[in-house]
Amino acid sequence: MTLAHREAGPADAPVALLLHGYPQSSYMWRDLLPALAAAGWRAVAPDLAGFGDSEPDPPGTWERHVEAVERFRRELGIERCVLVVHDWGGLIGLRWACEHPEAVEALVISSTGFFPDGKWHGMAQAMREPGTGEQLVDGLDRDGFGAVLRGASPGLGDDALDEYWKAFADETRRRGQLELYRSGDFEKLAGYRLAELAVPALLVWGEKDEFAPVAGAHRFERELPDTELGVIDDAGHFVWEDAPERCA
Repeated sequence: MTLAHREAGPADAPVALLLHGYPQSSYMWRDLLPALAAAGWRAVAPDLAGFGDSEPDPPGTWERHVEAVERFRRELGIERCVLVVHDWGGLIGLRWACEHPEAVEALVISSTGFFPDGKWHGMAQAMREPGTGEQLVDGLDRDGFGAVLRGASPGLGDDALDEYWKAFADETRRRGQLELYRSGDFEKLAGYRLAELAVPALLVWGEKDEFAPVAGAHRFERELPDTELGVIDDAGHFVWEDAPERCA
């Protein structure tokens, strides 16, 4: 299955592969794509299966999303790339990077984790619980969805909410979200060695991130060999929405 995607920049330029988080889509990169193109990059941002304009591809598990990233890379003929990730895009993309180290030139990591002792909290943990998760995703309407996201990113526009609400368009997409979280056992990362990629990593974090606190960025600093950290003042978890110009 081919993933829908947004793209900017020359076809023969070095590639930046951008993977969005939950519950967003490639629309979250709308300000970064033209900035990368202007800087001489080919910026490619897929909608993960079941999000944005990509059709669901059940089951929506962590592993299946990782496999989809590799298929997408091969379909587009991308040999090597700088991988740019946010939130669940990090868990998916960094796992893909460890499985395909030959394809990764460098990393840009934001608002995520990749630690085998990680823990889910709040809404994420609730989505992992049978019954509770179904009530959450089935009971959410467009207004409630907007209230949740704007609670974390008050400046989020209706255009963005309309794009991200596509992930709730039907039962298959909603069930895919539960399959993703319920497959998200951090213990699966025990065999992965991100540091062994030995590539530069830029860490971009919102100072006020409540879902992936900046302590995670500092842990990446300690565990990866070549990092640079940029903490964005007055930005939260959706740092690319809150401060797109400063992030770019």
